[in-house]
Amino acid sequence: MIRLSRMADYGVVLMTQLARQPRDLTTAAELAAATSLPTPTVSKLLKLLAQDGLLTSQRGIRGGYALARPATAISVAEIVHALDGPIALTECTSEQHTNCEIEALCPTRTNWRRINDAIRAALGGVTLAEMASPFDTRLARPVRAGALSPLAAE
Repeated sequence: MIRLSRMADYGVVLMTQLARQPRDLTTAAELAAATSLPTPTVSKLLKLLAQDGLLTSQRGIRGGYALARPATAISVAEIVHALDGPIALTECTSEQHTNCEIEALCPTRTNWRRINDAIRAALGGVTLAEMASPFDTRLARPVRAGALSPLAAE
C-alpha cells in the first residue's frame, strides 16, 4: 500500500486550517482544538513546518503560527516533503538512494521513476489554497467562494 505517514496527513490538515485564516496568528492549542488533533502532535508538526520555512512563528503572549507564503504558493508536495522527506516510492527513486543490488539489471527502474515523477507532479500541482476551498465531489473541482454550487440549483 502506498500511503502518506500519519504526520504528513496531519500536517496537511493543520496547514489547511491555517490557510482558512491566513492573516491570523494561531496557537498550537487553537489548532489542536479546531482539528481535534492532540496538542503535543500539533506542536511538533508546527515546529517542523516552521523549520522548513512553510510557517512563520511569533513567540510571546500574542504569538502563534501563520503561513510563511500565500496558500496559493504552497503545494501539498512541499508539506509532505517537510514532514516525511523526499517523495520516493522505491529506493532507486529517492534523492539519497544507495546503490541497489540489481540496479544495473532492473527492468522496472525507468518506469518506477516515471510513476514517482507523476506522483510528485500530482502532489506538486495541488496548492494549499485548493485544499482549503470547499470541494464539489460531483464536479471534482473546488467551488469558488460566493459561487452557487451546481448542487444547490437542483
